[in-house]
Amino acid sequence: MRIFLPTLFLQPSSARCATSRPSLLNLLAIWRSRRALASLSENQLQDIGISRPEARTEAARPIWDAPTSWTC
Repeated sequence: MRIFLPTLFLQPSSARCATSRPSLLNLLAIWRSRRALASLSENQLQDIGISRPEARTEAARPIWDAPTSWTC
């Protein structure tokens, strides 16, 4: 079975950086990361050095609001 992804989502990173528009796959990864951050326990947050309010703030950000370094 082959999975076909439209070429729109498979732009080279240089093209994405030039337009500052993350691909759909990057947006999905950002969303998943933020959901995972929101579900961490207090001990897990302490292990990575983030407070609960910081985790909530980050998890509440929209998926398109991400640093360029995350999307390039």
